[in-house]
Order: sequence, then structure tokens, then C-alpha cells
Amino acid sequence: MSLLSIGTVAFDALETPYGKTDKIIGGSCTYIALSAAFFLPKVNVVAVVGDDFPQEYMDTLTSRGINLDGLQIKKGEKSFFWAGKYHNNMNSRDTLVTELNVLADFKPVIPASYQDCDYLMLGNLTPQVQIEAIQGLAKRPKLVVMDTMNFWMDVAMDDLKRVLTMVDVLCINDEEARQLSEQYSLRTAAKMIMAMGPKTLIIKKGEHGALLFQGDRMFYCPALPLEDVFDPTGAGDTFVGGFIGYLAKTDDISFENMRRAIVHGSAMASFCVEKFGTERLFEITEADLASRVNEFRELASF
Repeated sequence: MSLLSIGTVAFDALETPYGKTDKIIGGSCTYIALSAAFFLPKVNVVAVVGDDFPQEYMDTLTSRGINLDGLQIKKGEKSFFWAGKYHNNMNSRDTLVTELNVLADFKPVIPASYQDCDYLMLGNLTPQVQIEAIQGLAKRPKLVVMDTMNFWMDVAMDDLKRVLTMVDVLCINDEEARQLSEQYSLRTAAKMIMAMGPKTLIIKKGEHGALLFQGDRMFYCPALPLEDVFDPTGAGDTFVGGFIGYLAKTDDISFENMRRAIVHGSAMASFCVEKFGTERLFEITEADLASRVNEFRELASF
């Protein structure tokens, strides 16, 4: 089953209590695609970078089965850049630098070779770009999953509500769910958000796991307690990349299989935080993932 991921491919500069990096590869689409590619032979990508983005980075991505035919390279322009510093608790961070650069006027262009996409993952972008991406496909995919953030709820709520009517699954964190629904109870919030359009809702709770809602059904996946958390950057995108990658691999979008996909996404995210940036995602083996999923199984069964 073909998977298309649309989002950002960018530079990050990170600082945590465990150290700091210079500019390294980052962006929502990068984490999503690397995670999903663990389950699939190929993941198609639509994103934009400047001509400052090294060929070496692109070669690294293609070596993992990521198809960059849809990667726009803007000559004479710079790639999106974000720098952040995490506090000691690793749950909060300060944004030090945000340079939109090529992202400021990004228009998704979907190549003809991507038009047969069965699964579509919309990373965190402006709701208008997400709408244009869906409209840019000749046929509706089997499953459309999207991520968003509280910023768009503040500045583009009308567009956000419009795109919510066009997707099947929304993935947001607990703070965003409460803001979008104006409800404190996550169970009540989930009902209100699903009434806005998406039939399935994932609420990420960081170190406290994730909740899956669909109709009256609910599933909770705990987070795995880890000895070392070096860098939480990209964990949420890695999670949803693993989720949709597993669904595309199994080609089963039942609620029961989504439960399994949540666990596999959580396992991928648990690897991501163990090193800086995307570094750990290049090291995982199938045996590693099977062992980690089994840890989740033992953690949650009784």
C-alpha cells in the first residue's frame, strides 16, 4: 500500500540537559517518513527545502526507502530552521530561533507518480496547505491522517475546522484537544472533536502515553518508562509515522488494528528519544522493534 507524507524537511539545532547539536536534519515529514519507512519499502514525500540542504542528507533519506520526487528545492533560498532548548524536566522547551524561509510560501505539488496514494499523512502545516494537499490528489486515499498544533487554533481556526471535515484521523496532544474542544475532560473533548469531522482521534500525552478514540470505543497505550531520554524532538511525529506505517503495511484500518498501530507507533517514538534528532531511527532492527513491542505488551497486560 502506498503512503504519502506531506510536511517539513528542515534543519534543527537542539539543546537538552545532555548536550547540544549544530544544525542537523529535522522536520515533521522527516521523522514521519523515517518511522513509516521502517514498515514499508517506500514512502513518498512532498516537502520543500532550499539549496542549502545538503545532497548528503537527501541521499541518506533515499537510502531508507524515502522517495523525494516530491521534494521541491528552491534555488537561492534557505531551508526552514528551528532551534530550541529543553528544560531539565524535558517536557517543556524554549524556542530560540524560527526561520520559515522556503516554508513561508510553500504550495504542495503532488507528482503524478504519487497520485495512487492509499494512505495520506499530513504533518503539522498551515490548515490551508493541508487542504490544498488533499485537493491535489485525483482520488481520495483510503485513510487520511493529520497532525496540527495549538498555534493554528489561535490564528486559523476557520481553515482548521474546514480541513477537519476532510480527514479520517486527527492526532493532537492533550493540551491541544482541550483548546480545540474547550473541554477539560479528554473523553468529552474527544466526542466534540470527532463531531467536527474526523471519525478517529488520537490524543498524545507525552510521557503518559496515548489515547485512541473512535465512536464509543477507547484504547489507552501507556508510555514505556525509559532509563535515558536524551532528546524528545520529533517523538510525536515518529509516533504518528509508526502508526500510519503499520496501518499501511497491514492494510487494515479497523479499530482493533489501530490499537496495534498505536503500540507500534509508541515503540518507534520510544526509540527516537534515546538519541539526538533522527540518529536512533537509523539504528533500529526488526528484532529491536519486536522486543520493544513485547515490553509494551507486558507493561499493559494483566
